[in-house]
Amino acid sequence: MISKLVLSFILFLLIHINTLGKENPQIPATIVPLVEYIEGRGIEIRTLLEDPRFELYGNIATRFRNAAEIRIDNLEDYKRRINYQGKLDGIKPFMETYAEALEKAEAEYDIPKYVIAAIIGIESDFGRVTGRYNPFNVYLSMFDEGYRAPFAQAQLEELLIFANRNNLDVFELNSSYAGAMAYAQFIPYSLNRWFVGSELFDMENNIYSVANYLAHFKRRSGSVEQAVFRYNPSRLYRDAVMSLATDAEKLFQ
Repeated sequence: MISKLVLSFILFLLIHINTLGKENPQIPATIVPLVEYIEGRGIEIRTLLEDPRFELYGNIATRFRNAAEIRIDNLEDYKRRINYQGKLDGIKPFMETYAEALEKAEAEYDIPKYVIAAIIGIESDFGRVTGRYNPFNVYLSMFDEGYRAPFAQAQLEELLIFANRNNLDVFELNSSYAGAMAYAQFIPYSLNRWFVGSELFDMENNIYSVANYLAHFKRRSGSVEQAVFRYNPSRLYRDAVMSLATDAEKLFQ
C-alpha cells in the first residue's frame, strides 16, 4: 500500500515535469537541424523558440507559388494585380514629400530618383504596406515545410545577426510572407549588406538603401534595368518598375 508521503512525492514530480514541459516546449523535429546549425554559429535561438509569439505558419510554400510573378505572364495583367494606377497616383506626392532625400540619393549613388521611388511604391505602396508576417516565423516555417530550406537557413542566420547587432526584438519585426522587411522590402541578407542606417522604418533610410542596392548591382551588371532585375528576378517586376519610373518622370515635366 502506497503511503500518503509517496503519493504526495509522485504528484509533486508530475506537476514539476508538466511545468518543465511548458517552460521548455519540445522543438519540432523538422526544425532541429536548423536550430543546431544556428547554435553552431554561436547564435542563441532556443529562448526565441520558447517565446509564445513563435509559431509555424501553415502552407507557407503555397504563398510563394501563388506570387503574381509566377502566376501572371503578361505585363498588363501584372500591372492590374499590383494596382499600377494607384502607384502612379501616389508617386508624385511621395516624391514631393521626400524630394530632398531622393535628390541626395540620386546624386550620391547615381541611380535615378524616379526608379528609387517606383521600387518603394511597388514594394510597399510608399510605406503603407509592410507585411503581416514575422520574419523569424517565416524562415522557420519554410524550413519546417522543406521549401527552399538552404535559403531559409541562410536568411534566419542573417536575420538574427541583424537583430542582435541592432538590439531588436525579432518578434517585433513584421515582413512579407517571404520575410522581406521595411519599406524597401529587403530580405535579411540584403539588410546586412546594403541597408543604410539602423532604423528600418525611417523612409529616408529606405530611400538611400534602395539606391545603395541598385548602385551595387548596376556596377556589376552595367545597367539600372539589370540592377532592378536583381532586386526581384522577374521580367514583369523589372518592366513594371521601369514603366512606373518613366511615367513618374512625365508627371514632373
